[in-house]
Amino acid sequence: MSFTNELADYNNKKSLANRFRDRRFRFFENQLKKIAPKKGAVLTILDVGGTESFWVNRGYHKNPNIHITLLNLTKTETQHDNMESVVGNAFDLSEYSDNTFDLVFSNSVIEHLYSFKNQELMAKEVQRVGKNYYIQTPNKYFFVEPHYLLPYFQFLPRKTKLFVLSKTRLSRGNKLSMEKAKDKIAEIQLLSLKDMKHLFPGAKIFKEKFLGMNKSLTAYLIEEK
Repeated sequence: MSFTNELADYNNKKSLANRFRDRRFRFFENQLKKIAPKKGAVLTILDVGGTESFWVNRGYHKNPNIHITLLNLTKTETQHDNMESVVGNAFDLSEYSDNTFDLVFSNSVIEHLYSFKNQELMAKEVQRVGKNYYIQTPNKYFFVEPHYLLPYFQFLPRKTKLFVLSKTRLSRGNKLSMEKAKDKIAEIQLLSLKDMKHLFPGAKIFKEKFLGMNKSLTAYLIEEK
């Protein structure tokens, strides 16, 4: 378990996963400079599926010129004035009008929507309510499936996946019940470069590299003011 923690625990600042996330965030911040608010203005960000700690760890709770709305299936208490938590659905943002937010941000969420139809709905909503967007997801064809930490697990037959998850501890040292294993397999639908281009036809694609392969893909459209 300690080895898994060292690799994949985002709460562990020294973990490999957190170092990858920090590197991706540096790229995001370079893009964010393009739409930095003018003096006295506030930049509004909708983070679909995000957490307050993600932004606090990067110092954004100290920036009064940025207001972050954290949208999740459940509401949580926030500790900082420039952040609020709201209940919502990633593929139905009908409570917001077009171009409500300066930026829609989402990190490793779109692959958790159970079907490509839901992913299409989320992509359309992101592009509707955001003047700009930045949507990251693991690459389907990277050799390690990041949710299970197993090589090429995403391409195994469903029966084999169920056996590995419910009968062994090969995935992150855990053994799941059969029902939880079925739900997790249904939930996680990884996306390829072709898929992301289809979902976000006007976007640029940032390809995060590891060992010469695309580890994650980010569709972004951030236009300089």
